[in-house]
Amino acid sequence: MSKKIMQNLRKALTAAAAIAFGIALQPVKANAQGGGAPTDPQIVGIVTAADQIDINYAKLALSKTRNKQIRDFAQQMITDHSSVQNSVNGLAAKLNVTPANSETSNSLNAQAQQMTQKLQGLRGKAFEKAYIDNEVAYHQAVINATKTVLIPSAQNAELKSALEGATPLFEGHLEHAERVQSAIEGHRASL
Repeated sequence: MSKKIMQNLRKALTAAAAIAFGIALQPVKANAQGGGAPTDPQIVGIVTAADQIDINYAKLALSKTRNKQIRDFAQQMITDHSSVQNSVNGLAAKLNVTPANSETSNSLNAQAQQMTQKLQGLRGKAFEKAYIDNEVAYHQAVINATKTVLIPSAQNAELKSALEGATPLFEGHLEHAERVQSAIEGHRASL
């Protein structure tokens, strides 16, 4: 495939994954716009679900690829998202907030099951491309949702601060995923 076709395919896949995540967040956005913003327990539940989803994707990547860049990225996702999860759980316990399921967290988990099935059916370069394209889109959507819905909706100052503090980490993940994505595309273009 030509480089231009590969770039267009990557953009289409990235857009599709971002749309899927955006659809999952519609209940949160609708509630926030209608005055029924997600509660702090629901926000904790959404963050916990989003972290666990990315940890699960990363574990799958480690089991399916030998590509060093993908493996390094996946290991970073496990390490960093586990740390965020532990911090959120610790803060929730301190604030006596029990994570609550919501339409959004349930939708995220359902979509993650579908993506996991898709990824499980792929091998080699096709898996690596689909995984990293999904990671780019996923992190774009998580950053957007965190900034536009979760942070503004958080009622507890410590929870809001934790979300604000995690945003640069997620932005760093996006930059890392984009570098890996470019490297994979560059490698394919040189073949």
